[in-house]
Amino acid sequence: MNQRVTPNRGPALLDSVAGRLTTAVGAAFPGERAVFRGHDIHQELGDMDWMELYVFGITGRRFSPEQIRMLHALWTITSYPDARIWNNRVAALAGSSRSTGALAIGASVAVSEAYIYGRQNEFQAISFFIETVKKRAAGATLDQCIADEIRLHGRIAGYGRPLANADERIEPTMQLARELGLADGPHVKLAFELEQHLLASGKNLRMNYGALVTAFGADLGLSPREFYFYAIPGFVAGMQPVYAESADKPEGTLFPTACTQIVYQGPAQREWPANKS
Repeated sequence: MNQRVTPNRGPALLDSVAGRLTTAVGAAFPGERAVFRGHDIHQELGDMDWMELYVFGITGRRFSPEQIRMLHALWTITSYPDARIWNNRVAALAGSSRSTGALAIGASVAVSEAYIYGRQNEFQAISFFIETVKKRAAGATLDQCIADEIRLHGRIAGYGRPLANADERIEPTMQLARELGLADGPHVKLAFELEQHLLASGKNLRMNYGALVTAFGADLGLSPREFYFYAIPGFVAGMQPVYAESADKPEGTLFPTACTQIVYQGPAQREWPANKS
């Protein structure tokens, strides 16, 4: 039987796929049905919890009711409607400037991909946890794993917090995890062990929520990319309230800065040469 060889790149590759879309994740058949990862979304998945459908779409796997409740909670516990938080500020400023809600939330989600907080930090943290569990199973020490990570990234993502040393989200998250029987996974245990190791070595770096939430993601079997997709809407519940409140106030009144508060540090005032033309 002749097998079609797909070119690696260039025009030949584009030509090989032109005029057709192949997909294994789903398709809509207008007037008939819609398929979501091999299931009729109306007949088979219509009563699915939204989070359950969301992570099923990301992973192709089903999760237990306890796991779904945990995934909900990991979003809920960090949903702060505070316009001072970096990504919420974007939404609030959009409301104050009378931009649209969709642009406000889209921009706020985009800037959630920050390095100190947010998505980039979490991607690095979950990658470290997964690799460290594997390396230690193969005989590496925690000190070796930490040293490797610091050489690679210059820090241990998920530890330390600029505004406060403690993180108020840790205990309620762990309380729920204990109730659900999800508190003792290897990556969560590693997250707490690492905190104690850092403190014992003289580094005053306590675990922040980014470390804990990614440890749970790893224990639930999410890859770094799957966790990233899961986490994208994680701050959204706090964004709409600050947008709406700001939009209800007089336009342009959020975080105003008086001209007298602007400190110019450029070249001093000087005479411009006369135009000799």
